[in-house]
Amino acid sequence: MSPRQPNTAASPARTPLANRYRAVREATVGLAGLLAVEDQVVQPCEEASPTKWHLGHTTWFFERFVLGACQRGYVVVDGRYERIFNSYYHTIGPVHPRSDRGSLSRPTVAQIHDYRSRIDEALLELLESEPDDAELAELVELGLNHEEQHQELLLTDAKQVLFASPLDVAYCATAAPPRAAATVPVEFRFEPAGFAEIGADPAGFAFDNERPRHRAWLDAHVLANRLVTNGEYREFIRAGGYTTPDLWLADGWTTVRTSRWNRPLYWSPDLEREYTLGGWRSLDVHAPVCHVSFYEAAAFAAWSGARLPTEAEWENTAQTASPVEGNLRSTGWLHPAAAAPTAHGRRVFQLWGDVWEWCASAYRPYPRFRPLKGSLGEYNGKFMCNQWVVRGGSCATPPGHVRASYRNFFYPHDRWQFLGIRLAKDA
Repeated sequence: MSPRQPNTAASPARTPLANRYRAVREATVGLAGLLAVEDQVVQPCEEASPTKWHLGHTTWFFERFVLGACQRGYVVVDGRYERIFNSYYHTIGPVHPRSDRGSLSRPTVAQIHDYRSRIDEALLELLESEPDDAELAELVELGLNHEEQHQELLLTDAKQVLFASPLDVAYCATAAPPRAAATVPVEFRFEPAGFAEIGADPAGFAFDNERPRHRAWLDAHVLANRLVTNGEYREFIRAGGYTTPDLWLADGWTTVRTSRWNRPLYWSPDLEREYTLGGWRSLDVHAPVCHVSFYEAAAFAAWSGARLPTEAEWENTAQTASPVEGNLRSTGWLHPAAAAPTAHGRRVFQLWGDVWEWCASAYRPYPRFRPLKGSLGEYNGKFMCNQWVVRGGSCATPPGHVRASYRNFFYPHDRWQFLGIRLAKDA
């Protein structure tokens, strides 16, 4: 795409993509707006970036990869932001260390909002002046999906910030899922052996790591109809799960001992309460367990006489579970919910939302994978080492953001995301 001159006479009419751009950008600001300014500058751990950094980074992404590429003569708002808000694009230049993002008092939150406004104005003008440019639309769509990823990160990172406070602070006091009176019985659904078509179709938006679509052989297996609950995981703890080394992968056992883990992140020591974005609440034994690492998920599966599903097994089942709806961010609950009794009649449920489900699959490229061209090729491909796949979205995932082919990934020790467990077995 050749850069083009800015069109100062753009029509005030909004294109569908321009309207979507405005909606996504406003949603990010709305999520941040429930936090105090002081909350937005804190970084309690390396994984959790300050809210203001998310606000700035997503804006820099549009400035660098859309305006900088598509608008001739574009002048950046502040050249120093290239280092501050560059996350990991080393082909562009040096980056500020991730672990030190909370050490930056400037730019201020107000300055970052001004930065967002200026980029939004320029981007909308460009969209309205070039409504039929397919390449521009693809870049903007990538930027919007990137921002939706950061909306979820903003929430999970804010949870870390507020949990660290001794004042029992809630992000949104009304955020709470309904409670069920009982746990839906677990049943294992049979899937025969055979080839499955895996990955995103060529048409429509998908990240590069979801393609190409390809065939994968699946041995016969069974998949649990629902997610593992808090009550079931508490039984694992009380049965000595965290003190039984033969249940754990070697690195997991080392992590448990060095980090002194004995329960999921955000659980109280007496195993009776958990911290949520709605504040501290009594543990709902019927709701899905969350904030567990891959190591914990694998240990629980071993204790249960089961295993975790592969990502191909998960996707093969998810492709038949449409539409994509469930406990996503749109419910406003911002926490996993117990399966409703009416779900018992369905074959497999809780696939969408609630928690990202750990898979027994390392995050690797699909056959004939090709990353995006240029610096955008650093988006996914270079992380295909030492991480594990999770599927299905969570209660903090924006609606419309997930699909059967969507691949997310985390390090095996990560727990700060809404990460949970579905069991599988060989058949």
